[in-house]
Amino acid sequence: MRFHVVNAFTDRPFSGNPAGVCLLPAGEWPQDTWMQQVAAEMNYSETAFALPLPVGSEADWAIRWFAPLVETNLCGHATLATAHILRAERGLVGTVRFSSRQSGVLVTHADAGGSVTLDFPAAPGAEVPVPEGLAEALAVRPEATFHTGALGDLLTVLPDEATVRAVTPDLDAVAALTRREGLRGVIITAPAAETGLKYDFVSRFFSPAEGILEDPVTGSAHTALAPYWSTRLGRDELTGLQASARPGLVHTAVHSNRVHLTGNAVTVMDGTLHA
Repeated sequence: MRFHVVNAFTDRPFSGNPAGVCLLPAGEWPQDTWMQQVAAEMNYSETAFALPLPVGSEADWAIRWFAPLVETNLCGHATLATAHILRAERGLVGTVRFSSRQSGVLVTHADAGGSVTLDFPAAPGAEVPVPEGLAEALAVRPEATFHTGALGDLLTVLPDEATVRAVTPDLDAVAALTRREGLRGVIITAPAAETGLKYDFVSRFFSPAEGILEDPVTGSAHTALAPYWSTRLGRDELTGLQASARPGLVHTAVHSNRVHLTGNAVTVMDGTLHA
């Protein structure tokens, strides 16, 4: 079985967010335990498994995403990576529909120039009190926090870009907090340091309880970041920089209750999965 490693939300190797991509043969899903073991073996923040669907189905492919420790409900960068592989391996330029278990039908559009656009449900946040222990876990006092509903993240607004970049979280404390609050992870964000840059806002993402200490570039988090910053900055189209050690750019466009996320991807490894 073919297996691919793709760096998403970047146009060069050794940057962006690496994802495993496994295109399955038509038929039934493999056992969940096997897919979880493959994801743990690869040890990327996410591994996507895609299953071709019969003609006439509501979508072209079914897709599932596994972090090293758990199956996840939504993953942007691994979906982008899968659309990239379908274009590279199967010549599927244009629209591909993916059926997901928790997030409905997700549409991707791969253009011939290399970029992929994801059409995902928006996850606008509802402001909530700063959870107990968050300021201590981040070693900085948040300006505001927002719960992102079904996405399950805590959107945490910090004073400025320099503060976001400097955060060195207590990951054990973050893991305990997210388990206590029933969260997937914590997003920290702030406006770009100045106007005229290639990006409008910065972010970072931590999900240590799911085995993801810091995710390099988190597409799904931008379904919450885009509505927040579009409202705050007064523009529907923005660019976010995820300021991790492997940074990447996510171009966002808010369309009512949907968010379009656009980025590039690079295949860094192709191989055969023998297990």
